[in-house]
Amino acid sequence: MRQEPSITRRRLLGRSAAAAAAISAAGLPVFATGTPALAHNGGDNHGDGKRLKVEPLVPAKNRGIILFSVRDRISAAPDDSGIPYGFERVLARLAEIGYKEIEFAGYNQHTSILGRQITPAEIRKVLDDNGLVANGTHTQINAATFDQQLDIAETLGMKNIGTGSDPANSVYTSDWDTAADLWNELGRKAAKRGMRLYTHNHDAAYSFLLDSGPLDANGKPTRSSGKRRLEYFFDKTDPRYVFFEMDIYWAHVARYKHQQYTDKWGREQTDLFDPIITVAERTKRFPLFHAKDGNKNTTLPNGYEMTPLGEGDINFQQFFQTIGEQDFHHANWEQDTAPGGTAAPGQSLDFAGLSYTNMSELTIYKQR
Repeated sequence: MRQEPSITRRRLLGRSAAAAAAISAAGLPVFATGTPALAHNGGDNHGDGKRLKVEPLVPAKNRGIILFSVRDRISAAPDDSGIPYGFERVLARLAEIGYKEIEFAGYNQHTSILGRQITPAEIRKVLDDNGLVANGTHTQINAATFDQQLDIAETLGMKNIGTGSDPANSVYTSDWDTAADLWNELGRKAAKRGMRLYTHNHDAAYSFLLDSGPLDANGKPTRSSGKRRLEYFFDKTDPRYVFFEMDIYWAHVARYKHQQYTDKWGREQTDLFDPIITVAERTKRFPLFHAKDGNKNTTLPNGYEMTPLGEGDINFQQFFQTIGEQDFHHANWEQDTAPGGTAAPGQSLDFAGLSYTNMSELTIYKQR
């Protein structure tokens, strides 16, 4: 993994200032953070300046982690390395780091810890003992097991229940229509129990549908109107019952990879996906985010390689500041590549600490 120097406040504000300049040049409003936040102009309190205050961009209570990032330590057998293992020890360490919220990626640990598998009720006690809140989960979403998954989520105190898979693994609208009907139904079920149903994206979710043009031998369309899969799903699902978790890293990969489509007349078209605009236009449908960072690397098929939060090229300052609704949005740090294996068994928890620090240093200036 290529490592970059840790992000600094100067580097962060420099990026934000550049973004502010670009947006301002386009005639759009922007709250610049690239210059010092002055409480007043001219050294007195009687000028036209605005008194400002600084706040965390991601409120402390909304900073979370998906346990997939530290899956190696959740599933580890007891050892004498001094590195936490299993739910009780790992969650205690994450609370020490400062995380307040946990997104689950399974409910199992090594059976040698207790001589059996841990139960959801026992996991809930570990959460409560450490002042942690379960804000979601990646589980299987289907009609046959949904009630059982709701039971587990309710035991753990979740307000959101979701999956890391697309509702439909298809490029055709008919399959997304079928998925929308099911998700509207399951979303209503979740709402009756005080939860929101959500899906998480990878880059393919923001690739183009095949929904126009000549039909193939199976009667399927072969060209595109330019509509993206998940954007079609936004419109087909009920906003009261179906929600989304944007993985910010994979959204940037989608911007890099999914730019061209062939329209119904056979012409090549270019359309750049914009993660910020996608959220900002429906910001209350995105209660959760994966705050996953990456370095640009065009030698790789995805155009990015994952890094700890704040060590890559993704501008989280600009992202979270522009979409607004700070108190509503919850940021879960994720890095698929965090585990270091036998060579560096403590790496995932070390990265969790570094990422939390960098997340906590994101700030926003507001008028008093």
